[in-house]
Amino acid sequence: MPDSGNIFIKGPSVLKGPVKAGGSKNASLAILAATLVTDEKCVLRNIPRMTDISVMLNLLELLGKKVAREGSAVIIENGSGLRSEAPYDLVKKLRASILVMGALAGRKSSVSVSLPGGCAIGTRPIDLHLKGLVKMGASYRLSGGFINLSSKGLRGKRIYLDYPSVGATENLLAAACRAEGETVIENISREPEVIEMVRFVKQMGVQAEVSGDMLRVSGRRDFNPVDFTVMDDRIQAGTYAIAGCLKNSAVDIEYSNPEHLEPLLDKLRDGGASVTAGENLISVRGVSRFRALEITTAPYPGFPTDLQAPLTALLTRAKGVSVVTEKVFENRFLHCAELSRMGAEIEVKGESAIISGRSSLSGAPVNAMDLRGGAALVIAGMMASGKTRVSGIQHIERGYDNLAGSLRELGADIWTK
Repeated sequence: MPDSGNIFIKGPSVLKGPVKAGGSKNASLAILAATLVTDEKCVLRNIPRMTDISVMLNLLELLGKKVAREGSAVIIENGSGLRSEAPYDLVKKLRASILVMGALAGRKSSVSVSLPGGCAIGTRPIDLHLKGLVKMGASYRLSGGFINLSSKGLRGKRIYLDYPSVGATENLLAAACRAEGETVIENISREPEVIEMVRFVKQMGVQAEVSGDMLRVSGRRDFNPVDFTVMDDRIQAGTYAIAGCLKNSAVDIEYSNPEHLEPLLDKLRDGGASVTAGENLISVRGVSRFRALEITTAPYPGFPTDLQAPLTALLTRAKGVSVVTEKVFENRFLHCAELSRMGAEIEVKGESAIISGRSSLSGAPVNAMDLRGGAALVIAGMMASGKTRVSGIQHIERGYDNLAGSLRELGADIWTK
């Protein structure tokens, strides 16, 4: 992925005003992949403009779909015939490309999907995806960096996930939409983006119901055309909420599902920020000195791993010693070394980062190593005195639609070059 420039920040920043969370990247990716289940027209609204979405749209076109953009809407129709190979050149750019595997497996007797890429935040194995597909009647072999699946038709089965994996739940849900009979998936991921995908396939006509940590899906072969509006992005909204905790800041985030962010909002209140959440709005008022916290990431409804890095940045200036424990991905502290370049005191021990809050940070040249770590460096730059240059912003652009522009409208002295 080529470097697309730098973000420059002159801090410290005081943020004031409204900001809107765009459409959900993670929900959009899963739903876009699920359009491969059907030949009917799908109109998807509130689809964000970011590089990960562009990669998925290119992949859908390569697989035979006709794709058009109209503002924030994407129209997907049947094209030149469904293909069954997802090539390395696209899949290496986006881990979510693996989500086309389940949808294709439900339609094709043989499927070939390159092993996925994405952020360098851990191994994130796909064994649970494959184990479930095998139970439904597929077989596979790994060869030349590709997963080669074959089957004589998928059949509904009872599947237990050893871990509530988001990707495995989404892939098996897509496969179950065309499987013969009923599929029951236990210990599913309950992330809001997964529930959004369930809502989408139900609009296609699929009988799909979530009860606790169990998902029941009855497969079918005929589907409805769909006009569907994707939920707002909770990670974008959460990032803006964290930024709203900067000293003297007052940020109002327009976001359609504040209840999805309660694990974060509760922590921000514990840190001393004033946080109120209404039906479609989150208001955050910063304090002169945030308080230290203890955070442990966990699958939903626990604290989201995607907000660990941005909150870690905020805690570098908190009063006291904070402990952040990462339980979802094993390599998600790459940003800590870069924060240390700005004067942060962070010691990483195994799956925990111990952060001794400082009264100040200093601007410095830093490098974004992954998507959420990049957002953390931007937040740190807004807290620091002097000029910060964040390179590697192609990672940030994978998951934020014009992050610098939105923060500039809130009052930050920030620009890209």
